[in-house]
Amino acid sequence: MENPEVAVSSCSPHDDENLCSYKRHSSASQEGLLEDQLRRKLKFFFMNPCEKFWARGRKPWKLGIQLLKIVMVTVQLVVFGLSNQMVVAFKEENTVAFKHLFLKGYMDRMDDTYAVYTQTDVYDQIFFAINQYLQLPNISVGNHAYEKKGAEETPLAVCQQFYKRGIICPGNDTFDIDPEIVTDCLYIEPTTSLDNTTMGKHNLNFTLDFPRLVAVQLTFNLKAINLQTVRHHELPDCYDFTLRIVFDNKAHSGRIKISLDNDIAIRECKDWHVSGSIQKNTHYMMIFDAFVILTCLASLILCTRSVIKGIWLQREFVSFFLYYYKKEVSFSDQMEFVNGWYILIIVSDVLTIVGSTLKMEIQAKSLTSYDVCSILLGISTMLVWLGVIRYLGFFQKYNVRISWDLHIVASHPNTASSIAQCNEVLLLCCYDLPGLLFLWMDCTGTIPCEVPHSEHGF
Repeated sequence: MENPEVAVSSCSPHDDENLCSYKRHSSASQEGLLEDQLRRKLKFFFMNPCEKFWARGRKPWKLGIQLLKIVMVTVQLVVFGLSNQMVVAFKEENTVAFKHLFLKGYMDRMDDTYAVYTQTDVYDQIFFAINQYLQLPNISVGNHAYEKKGAEETPLAVCQQFYKRGIICPGNDTFDIDPEIVTDCLYIEPTTSLDNTTMGKHNLNFTLDFPRLVAVQLTFNLKAINLQTVRHHELPDCYDFTLRIVFDNKAHSGRIKISLDNDIAIRECKDWHVSGSIQKNTHYMMIFDAFVILTCLASLILCTRSVIKGIWLQREFVSFFLYYYKKEVSFSDQMEFVNGWYILIIVSDVLTIVGSTLKMEIQAKSLTSYDVCSILLGISTMLVWLGVIRYLGFFQKYNVRISWDLHIVASHPNTASSIAQCNEVLLLCCYDLPGLLFLWMDCTGTIPCEVPHSEHGF
């Protein structure tokens, strides 16, 4: 019996590894065998989790991890949101309190209309704020205190900005002005004794040249501790408030607008002690966050491995077609091997890991990056829930409905009906979590069910 001829081809250094392998095995029988093996690989690669389980008994671990991650990440975001809500409320309430403390006659919701119109009112407002600042420990119902640098308390700065030279004569329609802005500041120490008298023009060498006046700014720093977190079994944070009261006279229209700006910085307290079980609750939450990180890390590893396998299979498929059929595989066909859902899950896993790490540092009072942590956890949770649409596609009923809804949205992006369809898609994601559990039970063989073929498997 004659042996089949085997064409031996040399491999150039520029040949792909898979292409070089095909050159070494180029007989007709081996070609058919390689084609059959590649066909089996492709068929298995594009199976959905349930089909993979029924074909080889491989359990859908990635699907199970995603189900667990949806629950854990959502709980984590809700818990952190409730904690962050207290931070936001404390900031807003302090800002409102400062407006009532330092702005004379201030009433809620009058920020846009709060202004003065006479020189006497300007002086009254300035000295009212100064006196309130000096009497703050005696009048504030909050736990506010002056900022200290070393052993000394930081002073209040009263700065006025005015044109360097200005002679304004509207009656004669003449003026002589140098538009360069000059700033002159006066500093008042919190320890200034009032002797039961109020601070005024007779106490301070402070006058305003209104024709040249551009703005007056009062700047001072206060500190406080957010104690309300103790009742929610969390360690308190220390806050630094930098307050600026601005009298804006840039328009020189006879109306000087007054505003109070509050820049807030959250810091870890230097020395603290809390009795009770707060420390234990903090440790429990950190353990939960660590478990979330491990779960996302497992998901990240599994999805990254699947992406790498898809890329290797893509290269093998392209090399096979190039050598045996002398055809180039189009870019769109090559991208079929890159599962976009895996990329989305990988991004959400990275964001969750970074956000959870920040959350643990915040709970340990090593960092106070509440805003950054909120953004990371919020985006990651949104991406996780967007992935629910991918799993609902395994059910024929939901697959048809979602496809129809997305088609309507794509066809009518600017109509009210498209908005309604988007809401329905989101409702499917929110209310059909039991359907995902049903899918897990089906894939693991707990219950029998026919699952339609999906283009990309998980």
